[in-house]
Amino acid sequence: MRHLWVGVLAWALAAPALAQDAEEAEPEFGVRGTVELGFLAVLDHDIQLGTDGTFIDYPSDLEQSNLYFVPRLSIEVDIWRQHHLTFLYQPLDITSTATLRRDLRIDGLDYPEGTPVRARYGFPFYRLSWDFDVLPERDTLLAFGLGLQLRNATIEFESLDGERYRSRNDVGPVPLLRARGRFPVANRFFFAFEIDGFYAPISVLNGSDTEVQGAILDASLRFGWRFMDHADAFLNVRYLAGGASGAGDPTPTSDGVQSNWLHFLVVSLGATIDSRP
Repeated sequence: MRHLWVGVLAWALAAPALAQDAEEAEPEFGVRGTVELGFLAVLDHDIQLGTDGTFIDYPSDLEQSNLYFVPRLSIEVDIWRQHHLTFLYQPLDITSTATLRRDLRIDGLDYPEGTPVRARYGFPFYRLSWDFDVLPERDTLLAFGLGLQLRNATIEFESLDGERYRSRNDVGPVPLLRARGRFPVANRFFFAFEIDGFYAPISVLNGSDTEVQGAILDASLRFGWRFMDHADAFLNVRYLAGGASGAGDPTPTSDGVQSNWLHFLVVSLGATIDSRP
């Protein structure tokens, strides 16, 4: 009996160390993938192309007023649960068709009232970001970091008879500041937020000698449920805004002047698969 009690006491003294060793044995790397599917509503979207171009309101002039399907895909790797590297792909391509209710001038070309026009606004982007979690608790997150986004814009206006066509294409880097958080709620539910944004002179970033000011804000609120150890489901509400204005590089059909500002609302459902419990 004496040996039994000695064994129990030894196990009790060693248990905290064993638990600590188990925690320290947790994998150094974690991987998670997230998919969001939802709809986008245009709150406001104005554009002017060319010095003498018309200020166009996409929702009223070009009937950009439907709800548009948008997916969003990301993969994240964490190192020691504190450093996070995330790659995001956000496809975004909106096409609308309208019969013009007023004359429009786009990059020096006139589109008379009554012209049926197809308008396309494509702005898919790729984003790589890093952030650092400042909270030690494993079930909470408060992280700050940096990101770099690659924009890939395509703007088109085409009359349906094929007689009139203007387009702008733009590819370039956009730096970002980043903050996000995740906080538990009772019964495995959680609340989260995420903000990526920046305001910058694009000419400096692109190495151009023409001045264009640009900005982006990608902010979201999320309410989710960890319904099993390695999987979340969530509802996400996102505000996506940004644009650019100034004098870009001229082309044979354009003097390069532009103003393009948008405000979108995205509501989506999503799921995350996580290698960590």
